[in-house]
Amino acid sequence: MEIKILGMGCARCKILFQNAQQAVKELGLSVQPEKVEDIAQIARYGVMQTPVLVINGRVVLAGRLAAPEQIKEWISQAEK
Repeated sequence: MEIKILGMGCARCKILFQNAQQAVKELGLSVQPEKVEDIAQIARYGVMQTPVLVINGRVVLAGRLAAPEQIKEWISQAEK
């Protein structure tokens, strides 16, 4: 399982990262979400707005926030 938060460190990026950490913790997973702040790496995903949530290489959210409950649903779907 790979979970990445793409963003340049803005307040919304930090909140999404915290929400992803909380979701992982509540699911009891041993994975640690990764912050990606390098603009070249972010550009590889073809997104125009941050923050971005990437699960297992797939962009599941871009340009907005998601609550831990929604992130848990996306993680659960990615595990199937």
